[in-house]
Amino acid sequence: MTSSVPSAPTSSTEIQSDVRVRGAREHNLRNLDLTVPRDALVVFTGVSGSGKSSLAFGTLFAESQRRYLESVAPYARRLIDQAGVPDVDSITGMPPAVALQQQRGGRSARSSVGSVTTVSSLVRMLYSRAGQYPEGQSMLLAEDFSTNTVEGACPECHGIGRVYEVPEDKMVPDPTLTIRERAIAAWPTAWHGHQLRDTAVALGFDVDVPWQDLPKAERDWLLYTEETPHLPVHSRLTLAEAREAIAAGTEPTYSGTFVGARKYVLDTFANTKSAGMKRRVAEFLTAAPCPVCHGKKLKPEALSVTIAGLDIAEFSALPLHELMTLLEETVASAEKSAEADGTPAAPDGAPGEEISAEKLATTVRLGGGLIDRLRPIVDLGLGYLSLDRSTPTLSGGELQRLRLATQLTSELFGVVYVLDEPSAGLHPQDVTALMEILDGLKDRGNSLFVVEHSVDLMRHADWLVDIGPGAGERGGQVLYSGPTDGLAEVEESITRGYVFGGRGLESHEPRQAREWMRVEGIRRNNLRDASVELPLGALTAVTGVSGSGKSSLVSQVLPALVGDRLGRPAQEDEPAPEGDELLLTDEPEELDGSVSGELTGIRRVVSIDQRPIGRTPRSNVATYTGLFDHVRRRFAETPEARERGYKPGRFSFNVAGGRCPTCEGEGSVMVELLFLPSVYTECPDCHGTRYQSSTLEILWRGRTIAEVLAMSVEEAHDFFTEEFDIMRSLTALIDVGLGYLRLGQPATELSGGEAQRVKLASELQRSQRGDTLYVLDEPTSGLHCADSDRLITHLQTLVDAGNTVVMVELDMRIITAADHVIELGPGAGDDGGQVIAVGTPEQIASAGNTPSAPYLAAALEAE
Repeated sequence: MTSSVPSAPTSSTEIQSDVRVRGAREHNLRNLDLTVPRDALVVFTGVSGSGKSSLAFGTLFAESQRRYLESVAPYARRLIDQAGVPDVDSITGMPPAVALQQQRGGRSARSSVGSVTTVSSLVRMLYSRAGQYPEGQSMLLAEDFSTNTVEGACPECHGIGRVYEVPEDKMVPDPTLTIRERAIAAWPTAWHGHQLRDTAVALGFDVDVPWQDLPKAERDWLLYTEETPHLPVHSRLTLAEAREAIAAGTEPTYSGTFVGARKYVLDTFANTKSAGMKRRVAEFLTAAPCPVCHGKKLKPEALSVTIAGLDIAEFSALPLHELMTLLEETVASAEKSAEADGTPAAPDGAPGEEISAEKLATTVRLGGGLIDRLRPIVDLGLGYLSLDRSTPTLSGGELQRLRLATQLTSELFGVVYVLDEPSAGLHPQDVTALMEILDGLKDRGNSLFVVEHSVDLMRHADWLVDIGPGAGERGGQVLYSGPTDGLAEVEESITRGYVFGGRGLESHEPRQAREWMRVEGIRRNNLRDASVELPLGALTAVTGVSGSGKSSLVSQVLPALVGDRLGRPAQEDEPAPEGDELLLTDEPEELDGSVSGELTGIRRVVSIDQRPIGRTPRSNVATYTGLFDHVRRRFAETPEARERGYKPGRFSFNVAGGRCPTCEGEGSVMVELLFLPSVYTECPDCHGTRYQSSTLEILWRGRTIAEVLAMSVEEAHDFFTEEFDIMRSLTALIDVGLGYLRLGQPATELSGGEAQRVKLASELQRSQRGDTLYVLDEPTSGLHCADSDRLITHLQTLVDAGNTVVMVELDMRIITAADHVIELGPGAGDDGGQVIAVGTPEQIASAGNTPSAPYLAAALEAE
């Protein structure tokens, strides 16, 4: 009898080595199927609006997050900002994902580079455990070094760094006025102001005497009292009339509460929920460095602890590249002292006090950890930042690279990093460092799904996915998915011409300036006594490595100085500060500089940047450009609307009348789910249209107002043929590459680049008089090469009409189309801020001695 040995069972489970998407329909994706490899650098590209982000973020990342969150406790899940459930049949092989998107810095100035990267926690621990304490002072805990804790914040300014006062000359700007004539300007307007004046009369003050004629004791009490008496008052009477009414036993009008002007300003500033009210009372405040902490925000005990002779505030204010050098010296000194087992030498070589072995070991361990955390940040070209730099001052690209650098030290394995244009805001020199960082993440066993327009990153990718062929409804298809070289065979791809072809822009002879404008003695941020000449009637590109001072010059200095010279401020869309940003953000450095030259033909300055066009979904493309006013007027002019008495306001979803009363024109309603995250669902009454059914009964050319808002710009362009005032706006939007946007697309859904182009389109629709200086900050950021070409063509049109355009630009291919180039540098931060080269693109390229020269030369050769 023979015995048989059972064979080992064979596993039927096969490990899937790729990610497979089937039936993706998110936004404009057309039932898309896709297979991409894992453990690779995969770049998603295509024209703007083709569906790249819908695939990478709206589908792949959203599904990965959804699966992970299903394992999280419901209570914790509601605290997480969720991406939503994607419209897709299936996704297999998708590992856990981390999304790093382009977002501007948060509006809280208590958030900083140190807190975003969590490096500040290590710094506080370093000072707590390894800092040099004054003799006799007990050791402090890490939270004693935080400005955001009660234990660490300066007791005088509460961690703000500044103290606020309300001086009399601000509260009472015109002492010749009486109180009834609103001499106390700091008091509120409207009814509340009348109530305070009535209460002052009831307290025995004469409000009809000029302020300057009142006794000083009375003036001081009215302004500075902390008392809040509540008493009956007779409304709108003089002091004599009020006394007569009291004597006659006349019934009081109401009971009023008195509040001194200073108390009113400070209390309102601290407690109001209204951003407008906060801005108003802020006008009466003056700020000065805190006399206790001298602006360092920490309590004296924390500031008495030093490392390498620096307190923690001075330590955090150093540029990161300098901070890394300091730490390397400090750690090396500690290691040397620990080996010698004796008195250490200070980093500068001077004798130091005796330090315990425990402190030396802590210095080596924590200092080494800090160096490891800082190195990738510096490698990504952010060494000019400091740990105390507040996040509201960071660009979206800077913030994303900070998050990317933080991920590098997490040492995660088997994760998909989904990145949104990490090259945005980067000089080509810094893009090379970025590619090395991405390769490092991939080599650790991670996958990278990157939405990108950079041709260099496309060429560097292991796998390229081209979405198109067009934008919006004309996109949403996979044109190509495979190794980059294979794209050369795909004729319908717009991308391939830029990856394998030439420059893509027509050559032109640089324009001759009709006149030169000289800006000199510039002092702002890292610009120190810089001077530069700019040609009028030409297209000028300002370039340089990240942090060299480009935006300081173009977005801050130029509009302000030229606006002052013209006697009118630059027109821009600066959102007013709100929340604690008013309270906490550092005052901008005083701007120094002057403009010389005749400024022939320049009558106004328009600054167009990437700040949002609105902060709520009620602001959209149609409302911002003004075309919605004309659309509503068309609906109001229909016979049916006239018969019903409907005015243009009836067709607005922002005011009561024609909008849906259930959702108040939002189109959706929020459903509370207790311990689960709240969800938004389509309004049950208007079904997402935002309007009442009676409003939707009015048709113009067979469409309702809601259907018009749902149209893309290109669809609307066909629909509104021969409607000149509407077509002007639509044509301008198409000209800047935004034909794929919906007319009702909320401002909150627009990227920074899209917002900037909406602003530019609004400007392009104006009648061109050739008298404007246009200032733009990276106008091609976030654009496919084809869209960039289209945009530059229209900027050239502006210049041909006699206008002057000055733009910050980092794409060397685009810079070749400029008439004049200014390069700032040579480095970033304190190593930048100088004008290192000026001339035509060819002159800069041939000089060969600046960071931009070799890249510009390569772009010029790619004909």
